[in-house]
Amino acid sequence: MAVAREDEFSRYVKEARPALRRAAFLLSSDWYEADDLVQRTLIALHGRWDSLERRDRIAGYARTVMIRMIISDRRSRRWSREALPGVLPEPAPAPDPYALLGDRLVLMRALAVLGPRQRAAVVLRYWEDRSVEETAQVMGSVASTVRSQTARALDILRSVLRAEAYGPVSGPAPAPRGDGPRG
Repeated sequence: MAVAREDEFSRYVKEARPALRRAAFLLSSDWYEADDLVQRTLIALHGRWDSLERRDRIAGYARTVMIRMIISDRRSRRWSREALPGVLPEPAPAPDPYALLGDRLVLMRALAVLGPRQRAAVVLRYWEDRSVEETAQVMGSVASTVRSQTARALDILRSVLRAEAYGPVSGPAPAPRGDGPRG
């Protein structure tokens, strides 16, 4: 019986780990932290594996566990006691030779500016295409909180992305280049 349980859990881990790792990276913006977060999530799932009845909904439960872990980590004292240097000790990375990955890097830098709850709201709403209600349920909050977190996060992302594209802007944002507004 225990062997069957372990085999079932092993199959789940093999199937779900890549998606969990991508989601963890979107939440943390760091592959090493994402790997740790996935590992801790899988440990938590393993501990409750026998009590999980709806095996078809484990992916949602795993994401909920992961989001709550990262929010809890960011609130904990170990994060508040760290002092980050203004300049990283290593040289800046070489420019990415792949043009399509440039946009993704810009987006990852912009997402890194957001707080953990705002990042979770944006990732769940727009990356995973969830409704406000689903996002609220996963985050353990109410729909109005998700809407306000998302609105604030989008304002921050717009300003960060505008600054990335045009440099620091004072006053109204410059008009986009191209054909003009589309109807």
